[in-house]
Amino acid sequence: MTALEQLKSILTEKYRSEDGEPFEITLKPGLQDTELDVLAKAFPTGKLPPEYKELLQFSSGFEFYGLDEVTLDGLGQFGLEEFFPYSIQLAGDGFGNFWILDVSENGALGAVYYMCHDPAVVVKHSDSLAQFIQHVNDFGKNGPKSHLDIIHEETVDTIWGTNPLLDKHAALAGDSTIKEFAAQFADNFVFADLRNKPLKSGFAWGKFGPDISNAKRCGSEPIWAIEKKEKKGFFAKLFGR
Repeated sequence: MTALEQLKSILTEKYRSEDGEPFEITLKPGLQDTELDVLAKAFPTGKLPPEYKELLQFSSGFEFYGLDEVTLDGLGQFGLEEFFPYSIQLAGDGFGNFWILDVSENGALGAVYYMCHDPAVVVKHSDSLAQFIQHVNDFGKNGPKSHLDIIHEETVDTIWGTNPLLDKHAALAGDSTIKEFAAQFADNFVFADLRNKPLKSGFAWGKFGPDISNAKRCGSEPIWAIEKKEKKGFFAKLFGR
């Protein structure tokens, strides 16, 4: 099922808020040709994937209780290009955390990730935009028991506690892709590899502090390098070493 088909399939669904108030999806209007042209120019390939363009012609997003709103055209709005050079910001939770759709260098739409800042973790949330819309529907129907809410409330803390990152030695023992990538970095870098990992997998991007200026992604592969900065002692700080 495409993202457009998935969205159309839930338009007649009825939901209830935490207070028991009924609500429905409220669609935003689709984009006009001029707006689509502007968005296409910002895409890495200069053109929109056909299925994505068809979706945007139908609607540019929708309002949904519990989320700021779902925006389907938020290309380049998220930032943190060190982790996601190209992304579409889909939704926020009102507390500075976001769901973003990964866009590859060849313009393909990939997985949806939940970017949390407290704790500072990345979670693989949905395999595709269509599945994310399905997970939004699940959130509206099942609330605290939904996939979205469990990640939002529980999974982020689990990932922060386990911190599943690879040191350079372990990365160099991997396949050729991560091995060649890891070889570019100093020994104080650690690596996250979410290839072929199930949903709810992730890594603690902020475990070593908020400075991610030296973080880097392995092209469009879901592999990242993060600098593990050494903590300086009192005298090292005092004498600038």
